[in-house]
Amino acid sequence: MSYATQEDVFEVLERVIPNVFKKNSDYKITEAPFVRIPYKEAMEKYGSDKPDLRNPLVIEDVTEIFENTEFNAFKGKTIKAIKTDNMEEKPRKFFDQMSEYAVEELGAKGLAWVKVEKEGLAGGISKFITEEQKEKLEKKLGAKENSAIFFIADELEKAQKVAGGVRIELGKRLDLIEKDIYKFCWIVDFPMYELSDEGTIDFNHNPFSMPQGGLEALNTKDPLDIYAYQYDLVCNGYEIASGAVRNHDQDIMIKAFEIAGYKEEDVKNRFGALYNAFSYGTPPHAGAAPGIDRIIMLIAKEDNIREVIAFPKNKKARDLLMRAPSRVTEEQLKDVHIKLDLDEK
Repeated sequence: MSYATQEDVFEVLERVIPNVFKKNSDYKITEAPFVRIPYKEAMEKYGSDKPDLRNPLVIEDVTEIFENTEFNAFKGKTIKAIKTDNMEEKPRKFFDQMSEYAVEELGAKGLAWVKVEKEGLAGGISKFITEEQKEKLEKKLGAKENSAIFFIADELEKAQKVAGGVRIELGKRLDLIEKDIYKFCWIVDFPMYELSDEGTIDFNHNPFSMPQGGLEALNTKDPLDIYAYQYDLVCNGYEIASGAVRNHDQDIMIKAFEIAGYKEEDVKNRFGALYNAFSYGTPPHAGAAPGIDRIIMLIAKEDNIREVIAFPKNKKARDLLMRAPSRVTEEQLKDVHIKLDLDEK
């Protein structure tokens, strides 16, 4: 939509999407306006930018509580904790299986845990937790008798990711996921930039989005502190629409790419169509693209998008109906001036 803001896009989708679900499903839905969760908050509380809000479990950061710990597995690490209640009947086997899942399926180094009993903490790593740390944990997490606390210790991003996976699995195994409802939320305030593995500044999500604060923000702020007008609509743990307020200004485009290591000449060569269009005066514009397949999957109460695609590809990305990809003839290759250098074997 031209001359539209982020709010305009939200207003339209919050009218359209609920009606689509209401007319095609008997589940309850969360009514608009949908809750808005900043990206960084989503990663901290849910370990994902696609949080399933039907799951009541929340991740807490307890790094500060263990700042002076003598427990080697926690030293110098970011420590995330998830508290669950009513765990009195859960045997040791439950905790062992959760630890196995975290290591084998999520790539965790381990999953520490304790249970809160009347006499104090028990099981797991309880012997490594001081009375002062216990009191701080119970206060921060709202832990009480028969609660259990699961700990993930690692570098920040890995700790968030693993904690997000543990949260999802605990929700399933403890049967905490609210049933027969669609819960929507907006994920907003995506960072414009991030650090690459090489330590350089790179785009985080979409290089053609409008930075919040415009050119002034690009000129004056630390790139890692700049947010973009980017947003995702999430339902029950699935991203069902993604959008942005798009950049329409040539000067902002040049500066945004300069921060990520591109020269103006690079922008002209690689994104010439946009660069030229912007020089003629492009109107401000914003929008979003809903994923129809994912929406249908949710309405059809399926867990796999392949179930709602007529001719899904297999795990090797082959279309079995069309037998594609397949070999092409020499005549077809000549038509498009392509020469193959393949080992005949």
